[in-house]
Amino acid sequence: MQIIISNTSKDPIYEQIYVQIKKHILTNELQAGEALPSMRQLAKDLDISVITTKRAYEELEKNGFIYSIVGKGSFVSEQSNEMIRERKMKVIEEQLLSAIENSKEIGVELAELQELLTLLYKEET
Repeated sequence: MQIIISNTSKDPIYEQIYVQIKKHILTNELQAGEALPSMRQLAKDLDISVITTKRAYEELEKNGFIYSIVGKGSFVSEQSNEMIRERKMKVIEEQLLSAIENSKEIGVELAELQELLTLLYKEET
């Protein structure tokens, strides 16, 4: 599992870790039951504070992506297809909201944005 921390990102480091591990889980790069690196090991690998990795793992656990066993470590939770779909839909909604906000800032009308989305969607299928 590769995690890349960007010093230029506006997102906090724990959130960058959270997002990347979540992506690895949702794309099945990390399988259910697979062990994650210990918080200490990940902190050492990324040259960051253990507190930062702890916060990322806590968020992942709170949102049902991982579970922890005291003395054993953290593991990827079983993900149902419905749960995966719902989480991906939430990500899509957030990305679309960002696209809408950017469009409004530069004066792109709804019809033009819909046309662009349709064009891009058809190109990918």
